[in-house]
Amino acid sequence: MAKKGRAKGEKPEALISALQAANEDLRSKLTDIQIELHQEKCKVTKLEREKVQEGKRIREQEQHRHTAALTEQRARWHEEKLKELAALRESLTRQHEQELARTAKIKEGEIQRLRTALSALRDGSGEKVRTALTLEAREEARRFFDHERVKLLQEIAELKSSKRQTDEALSTMIIADKTKAGDLRTEHQAHQEQITKIKWDCERDIRRLVDEIKAKDRTIFSLEKELENASGFVQKLQLQKDALDEQLFLVKEAECNLGSPKREIPGRAGDGAEHCGSPDMRRNQKRMSELKATIRKLEDRNSILVDERNELLKRVRETEKQCRPLLERNKLLNKKNDELSQSLQRMEDKLKSITKENMEMKEKITSHPPLKKLKSLNDLDQANDDQEIEFLKLQVLEQQSMIDDLTRDREKLLRKKRHKRSRPIKRHIVVDTFYGYDEESMDSETSSVASLRMDRTPATPDEDLDEGLAAEESELRFKQLTREYQALQRAYALLQEQKGGMLDAEMEAKAHEQLQADTQRYKAKIEDLEKELAVKGQDSRWVEEKQLFLRRNQELLDKVEKLENENGKLQQELQDSKDQNELLEFRILELEERERRSPPFNLQIHPFSEGVSALQIYCIKEGVKDVCIPDLIKLLDILGDNGNLRNEEQVAIIQASTVLSLAEKWIQQIEGTEAALHQKMMDLELEMEMFCKQKGYLEEELDYRKQALDQAYMQIQELEATLYNALQQDKVIKYGEPLDELQKDELRSAVEKLRRQMLRKSREYDCQVLQERMELLHQAHQRIRDLEDKTDIQRRQIKDLEEKISYPEHNLTWSRLAVEHTVAQNKLKQPSYPPKLASRYRPGSVTAQAAHSSSHRRDVMLRYFVHRHDNNNYKGQSKPNERYVMLNTVSPPHRDTVHTTPPPGHMLTTTCVLSSE
Repeated sequence: MAKKGRAKGEKPEALISALQAANEDLRSKLTDIQIELHQEKCKVTKLEREKVQEGKRIREQEQHRHTAALTEQRARWHEEKLKELAALRESLTRQHEQELARTAKIKEGEIQRLRTALSALRDGSGEKVRTALTLEAREEARRFFDHERVKLLQEIAELKSSKRQTDEALSTMIIADKTKAGDLRTEHQAHQEQITKIKWDCERDIRRLVDEIKAKDRTIFSLEKELENASGFVQKLQLQKDALDEQLFLVKEAECNLGSPKREIPGRAGDGAEHCGSPDMRRNQKRMSELKATIRKLEDRNSILVDERNELLKRVRETEKQCRPLLERNKLLNKKNDELSQSLQRMEDKLKSITKENMEMKEKITSHPPLKKLKSLNDLDQANDDQEIEFLKLQVLEQQSMIDDLTRDREKLLRKKRHKRSRPIKRHIVVDTFYGYDEESMDSETSSVASLRMDRTPATPDEDLDEGLAAEESELRFKQLTREYQALQRAYALLQEQKGGMLDAEMEAKAHEQLQADTQRYKAKIEDLEKELAVKGQDSRWVEEKQLFLRRNQELLDKVEKLENENGKLQQELQDSKDQNELLEFRILELEERERRSPPFNLQIHPFSEGVSALQIYCIKEGVKDVCIPDLIKLLDILGDNGNLRNEEQVAIIQASTVLSLAEKWIQQIEGTEAALHQKMMDLELEMEMFCKQKGYLEEELDYRKQALDQAYMQIQELEATLYNALQQDKVIKYGEPLDELQKDELRSAVEKLRRQMLRKSREYDCQVLQERMELLHQAHQRIRDLEDKTDIQRRQIKDLEEKISYPEHNLTWSRLAVEHTVAQNKLKQPSYPPKLASRYRPGSVTAQAAHSSSHRRDVMLRYFVHRHDNNNYKGQSKPNERYVMLNTVSPPHRDTVHTTPPPGHMLTTTCVLSSE
């Protein structure tokens, strides 16, 4: 019988071990699922991080490509401008030569006509010829004036038509760019809204799946709890069965040891024992069948949970498959958004360049403002054209008078030369000496003649004056050429100031053609003079002056470079301020659109009068006007102290009073939260006003930077004029010798090198400033996104609070469920703690030991355990009757003590929990 009992007892043990193994498998699978969920979350965060890094890298590549394309475009424009200048220079030279030939023919015709008139006057017809000449001169002057007038009117009409065409093209391009920018903004906003919608959908699905997993986890924990209770009950039954088997075995041994001659009596006693033990066996078999039924139920439930887990895994995979095309679509939309922003930037750059060219044309056309009051735009154009024509006529007259003076001086020199050649020259053998010709004579106009007269002695014969006269003649001619060259330089400076430096190469070629013959003639003599100066050691001062000039030239170049750098900085800052202004405008439009689309959000906080609770006002609003909350709380306290009530009624009254006090505190917290949210909304409105003010400040700064840029342009033009004058003085110091081709090439290479260096420095500075501005812009975008997230979170919190106020019974039920879940977790062998308390309650620490020793729990709440002990019906089994009441959260880390008086027949136990900091 003992062996049979043991065999029967081994079956539930095997079933219990199988159930425990299945439970362990379920736990391991659950941990695997949690690990997989954590890994998926890590992968999602990693993908988001990679996406952000990829976006940054793409933006940096686009920025570098944009800067490279910009430099290439600038270089291409520079080459095109140089080609246009060369073509214009050639055309102007040809036109000038043709005009010179035409004027020469006209002059020859006038001279011939005057000669014929003079011969006719000599013949004797005086008055008739004079009147005919005057009439002819008047007619010719009138024809010339009409011709010039028609020519100038045609030029004015052409300029007006070109200006009108450029204005129309500019207006059309501006309108097209504005429409394009509006379309891009709307498309960008639509993309952003679609992206946010996709994000919200994904977050909602993930939240729903997480909630389902938590619900399954709670059911698993409850099933484990039931399984542990069942296993404990089975062990208890097994112990009872073992005790009964031992008793039967002892009875049988006693019967055997008695050895009575009557064999039938032990059998009868054994039958009586078996008969007596049959009710226990039947009870045990009944309990075993119940346990088998519960085990089958648990197995069925376990299979159902496995199926649900598989379904959840399938749904997770399906959601991943659904999210993958959404992520790819998000990438495509981001790429398209970047391309649209780049195209918008290109159109804006093109618009800026066209606007700049238009402004330059307007400045050229309206360089001289009208002095009289004008009545229409035609009068304004006519007045500008008349003033420009008068100014050009004055310049032409001044240059004509200068040319006449120079030709007069040249004719005098030629006449003197012919007179000297007509005299016979007697040569005498004299000592070849040098008559005080040094470098200072080049700069002064009288030093050469003075030195000649000072070096002469009274004993010098008259025939020795021939060589002196030849040297004096060459020196005078050289001075005359120098004066001509300086006059041409002044005329060139005037023309350059008027035309903006477009006739540079033309005037240089003209001067070169005029002085080429004389320079070739005197080149050998200048070299001889330089050799003699080097032999005599009289060129030290010339070297010093040259060094001074080079130093001054270097200082001017440094100043020009500095001003150009400042100009580049101002241009970059101007561009940055424009871009920032546009971004702020776009952001303000987005905020206005969002505010327009969002529903109105008005928090009306009603102050509560003294002595009236918030819960009382809520009850009045709901229509319950007969209830007074303070009186109800006092009445509940009085009833709780009454000893005539039953234990359940006293516990229910205590719970109701506690819930009422907690509800009142909770409503006060909600009111404080509403006030804080209202203050936050006011702060956000103030910050929006600050953004608007910052936009105004940026516009003022943009105007200031434009003025500074114009001043920098004026300073650069002045420095260029100064540098040109210095270069012309360098030519004067070098005895009026023009630059040869090698020196011109060296000068061009130096200028090109300087220009490349300045362009490189400006590009580096532009890149640095652009990077800083982009960082500031990213910070501003990040701050705006944070503020938007905060406002969304606050709105959701307000909505949740409103829902909680609308459904208090649901919240109380949820709190009870949370307490039950906490109790189930605390009954496990290894307690789990939240992340904030994990460091404080890790295994082996002092805090953990204290927590386990004093029955601390991880959740921040107080729990009442009411155990009912029935001494009359207690037979070694305890049936705990547990009631849980959710109390207020303990915010500071201290102990709260709840003083209660347990009713008779019950034991009221209170545990305190340390809250997380």
